[in-house]
Amino acid sequence: MTNRLVTTVFNPDTGVATVTFNRPEALNAINVPLAQAFLAAVREINGLSGVRCIVLTGAGRAFMAGGDVSSMAGTSEQAGAAISAILDAVKPAILLLRSLDAPVIAAVKGIAAGAGLSLALMADLVVAHEDTRFLLAYNGIGAVPDCGGSWFLAQKVGAGRAAELMMLGRTLSAPEAKDWGMITSIAPEEDFEKQLNGIIGKVANGPTRAFGAFRQLTDRANGNQLAAHLEAERAAFLEMTRTEDFAEGVTAFLAKRQPRFQGH
Repeated sequence: MTNRLVTTVFNPDTGVATVTFNRPEALNAINVPLAQAFLAAVREINGLSGVRCIVLTGAGRAFMAGGDVSSMAGTSEQAGAAISAILDAVKPAILLLRSLDAPVIAAVKGIAAGAGLSLALMADLVVAHEDTRFLLAYNGIGAVPDCGGSWFLAQKVGAGRAAELMMLGRTLSAPEAKDWGMITSIAPEEDFEKQLNGIIGKVANGPTRAFGAFRQLTDRANGNQLAAHLEAERAAFLEMTRTEDFAEGVTAFLAKRQPRFQGH
């Protein structure tokens, strides 16, 4: 399938399906149309026969620079409607990807921030360019993680390091993210494709059914409450849109200045 905002390529010989976020002029920031295109792509993959591996990547200079904050401007009602519309598409896409047997690999370059970090962490394996930066970013607009960010962060790095990312606004380099257990492999530009393809090939030639069963077991070990948690994230995010700090955060972001939060 080819979509202006998301492209999907499937190679039936290898069983590899590649989903590319394709909004490079905005660093692939997710808005409602991109979220809906993402869901359509995942549903298309679900309908294919012989999928052995799914690769998520971003066109241009970034994997994904988070949510499109400009769509969250305006009244709290307008912001809430935009956020809910995005999550109405992203939530089923995440749950469907987690239900498939085929492992998901995130191929990350440039930046993975906000929802981009959430979606990278949702993958089973993450291969990152050595210059990639990882940040939670929600603290900058007075919001909370969505798209499963708080779920996957807690599982992969623990509550303490998740709090460090959120409350101190830390940006991690690829080596730091590797040390924290957020990513699988780091490669320089000249070796990135070779290393990525090596991992894709190994996964795609593995026991796909067993991989799927393994993911289901690990999700159950972590409470098997991902769907409910995604709804809890939505509720918390929508609550934040009604705060003065959220309005200030969005205004400051769009004005490219530091926010002045008051705790309200």
